[in-house]
Amino acid sequence: MAGGIVTVVSGVMNPLIGKLTTLMGDEYNKFKGVKKQASFLQEELSAMNAALQKLELMDGELDPNIKDWRDHVREMSYDMENCIDDFIRQSRADDAKRSFIKNTARRIKKMRDRLRIAHQMEELKTVAIEANARRQRYKVDDWKPASGSVDVDPRLRAVYQEADSLIGIDGPREEVVTRLMDTQKNLKVVSIVGFGGLGKTTLAKQVYDKIGLQFDCKAFFSVSQRPDMTELLNNLQYKLGMKKPDTSHTRKVDDIIEEIRYLIVVDDVWDESAWNIIKCVFPEEGNGSRVIVTTRVEVVAGAACQNDREGIYKLEPLSEENSRMLLLNRVFGSVHGCPPQLADIMAEILSKCHGLPLAVITVGNLLASQERSRKGWESIRDSLGAHSATNPTLEEMKSILNLSYMHLPAHLRACFLYLGMYPEDREILRDDLVRQWKAEGLLVDSLHVQDLEVVGRNYFNELINRSMVQPCHTQYGEVLSCRVHDIMLDLILSKCDEDNFISVAYNYNDMARLHGNKYKVRRLSVSSVAGRGATYAPTIDICLSQVRSFTLFWTRLPSLLLFKYLRT
Repeated sequence: MAGGIVTVVSGVMNPLIGKLTTLMGDEYNKFKGVKKQASFLQEELSAMNAALQKLELMDGELDPNIKDWRDHVREMSYDMENCIDDFIRQSRADDAKRSFIKNTARRIKKMRDRLRIAHQMEELKTVAIEANARRQRYKVDDWKPASGSVDVDPRLRAVYQEADSLIGIDGPREEVVTRLMDTQKNLKVVSIVGFGGLGKTTLAKQVYDKIGLQFDCKAFFSVSQRPDMTELLNNLQYKLGMKKPDTSHTRKVDDIIEEIRYLIVVDDVWDESAWNIIKCVFPEEGNGSRVIVTTRVEVVAGAACQNDREGIYKLEPLSEENSRMLLLNRVFGSVHGCPPQLADIMAEILSKCHGLPLAVITVGNLLASQERSRKGWESIRDSLGAHSATNPTLEEMKSILNLSYMHLPAHLRACFLYLGMYPEDREILRDDLVRQWKAEGLLVDSLHVQDLEVVGRNYFNELINRSMVQPCHTQYGEVLSCRVHDIMLDLILSKCDEDNFISVAYNYNDMARLHGNKYKVRRLSVSSVAGRGATYAPTIDICLSQVRSFTLFWTRLPSLLLFKYLRT
């Protein structure tokens, strides 16, 4: 595994392939046919693993047949690993020293076990052959997402939002204007950085509108995750009036831009490499030109400002009062319109939004479309938080946050999803989390760092820098703990459910639901809701036999004898 990466898929397949490699060693020579079977399975699974990793890194919705194949191979891998664990455990038990009588009885049982194991290995071989045949039949290796229609980015409405409909924008807008419009004559860049949905684009547009008339020309354009740089720069030329849409003749961007005092907003920059190309068209002329960059990635923000701390504006969540005013305006058109009987429920709803403007606006629009009754609002309240992962009314908000997940490097995706093991609002200690990642096999020495915990801390810092998690406790400039925003936790749990990565239970009904799921529970997190008592019941037994990772919060521990394949 050295030099490789662990993705959500390979986090399942890689341990299995490793155990097949173990079966091919000299230790198992005495078991007839095992080495040959293990070698065959390893070859078949390695080919499938390569195809799975390719699929995982593709954008776009998978073809239903290919998605079904992917899910089948994932569950097949878990079952194969269980079977091999049984075999390894049985073979080691065979080597234990016993009395003559016990050995005689053991030999009889051993013969039956070996016949059973031989039969299971043949079954595994048949299953693997069928899965690979389906892979070839569906042409999985050649599959590419269809280039269909592209959804309109819901953030576009922020560009056209009326200023008087925004709450809490005045302070940040004036702060950015102050930093931007100093007396410096050279090019000045200010970066707005923060979590997805905080309103970076909205803030940039408000600043742009406020000061735009002071410049000879201006342009507002988005970069997004995988930009076509030629098209992007052509678009910039067009917006600056250097190019007509119906002609191919253009002037060089850097030639024309030297002649004018300009204001440009470069919205939604994800990669430092993309910024390094874009910045080349902005000359360091002493004409007082200004550039605003918005990004979710702190490294990009620093690069854009050449690490000038004054040039980086970190956008924070709305205050409690501004959140309340924004929600009231959305629902009632007035900050004084909430009926007294709904005030306490509104406060609970707001607490789940955590000052995220995108969440407040989305929920406000939802409340405005519903009957203003206590029962209706309670239903919406209960649909928020960790239980909103399957709520279709919040799809737009999740689609925005999904951009952050899709842009994660492959090696961070499984580690990010593992945060779903923790309950809402839980402070997650960095070192505890890193040790869990390590125990799960989610860390790989890709940089030839001997200590995997160092690799894990680097992963943790990457998630912080990408605004995927929120820093909590900091000491001497080092982040020691974090929290996951509730809205981001929704996304995590939705992805975990889709990939059967983690199953979460909060009460008895959840446990019953898990038992009825299409797929077996492999990683399980159980936590009681604070103040509602323990959730454990004897019926939990039926869910635990296949569990490999188990996390427990605020409730009593079931017997470890119920776990047959527990690893962490």
